[in-house]
Amino acid sequence: MRSGGGIIAAGALLSVTACAPMAEVAQTAAAAEEMPPTLFVAAKRGNTLSKVDLATGEEVLRLPSCTNPHELATSPDGKHVALACYGGTTVDVFRTADLAKVASHDLGENARPHGIVWHRDGKIYVTAEGQQAVHVLFSPEVSPKHVSLAFKTGKQGSHMLAVSPDGSVVWTTDLGSRTVTRIPLNSTAGERMSVTVGEEPEGISLSPDGKTLWVSARGSNQAFALDPQTMDVRETIATGRFPLRIAVRPQGDVAVTSDLQDGSLSVIDTATAKVIRTIAVAGAEGAQARFQVTILWSADGERIYVAETASDTVAEVDYASGQVLRRLKVGEGGDGMAILP
Repeated sequence: MRSGGGIIAAGALLSVTACAPMAEVAQTAAAAEEMPPTLFVAAKRGNTLSKVDLATGEEVLRLPSCTNPHELATSPDGKHVALACYGGTTVDVFRTADLAKVASHDLGENARPHGIVWHRDGKIYVTAEGQQAVHVLFSPEVSPKHVSLAFKTGKQGSHMLAVSPDGSVVWTTDLGSRTVTRIPLNSTAGERMSVTVGEEPEGISLSPDGKTLWVSARGSNQAFALDPQTMDVRETIATGRFPLRIAVRPQGDVAVTSDLQDGSLSVIDTATAKVIRTIAVAGAEGAQARFQVTILWSADGERIYVAETASDTVAEVDYASGQVLRRLKVGEGGDGMAILP
């Protein structure tokens, strides 16, 4: 079942002075050299933002953030991290060095921002679940003024999102409408459409080559491989129970679902669309005590970070062996995560 959508009127028109220059690849490399491998975690019950040194496993900084913070994204140059304030209306931007807040962008009444991507083009793409929309923020490090465009999904519970490599298309998972929506951001990016996918689709991840859109539906214990352009469902895969998130490995060879009720990860071979192994994190016996949610790959694809909201920890899993190497202590209800390599 497919349907169209519309564009919400922008709060301001894009002008020459409002456009930020595209982030340079060299800046990203320089930032990585300046900071050790670092994990940022948003704690939705404690309303805090944590910074964890992955070399030592120590939480080196934890500061108040906003009400019910959820997803996080780091900037292309590594200097900032953006936080979707799900309990409110803002996207807040912090310096990665000291977690000082440098900008706060209000998306308007009932926004409830959640899924967030800081794209290599320098813009922030974020869902506004309460508005059934996706916002695109230009010059997001600048406070207080920014320019944003808002695109209507027209669907209930537009929760998570993925963005095309060139920034021309956004896809959202719409929990309440049981759909995945494709939103072109310019006139040459093809058709806007929605397709019904399982029960309560929530997780979403685009393959590194941009040719396959992976979605996990928590209500039907399934993962799906979609054509990102036509939105046709190519493959349907049975996963573990309640696959809340899905993430494709940077190498593109596997997609992993976070199976909350099993306390495990289902590893899907992207070439065959088959589950090839299951990684126990807390296991079924520890699933309720840990309550795993968000998953995140390290940049080299060797580690998977698993947020365990009930135990206020993040499990660091070695992908090759499937072993939990350590559990990192974070704030109360750690959920959203972002990483600097």
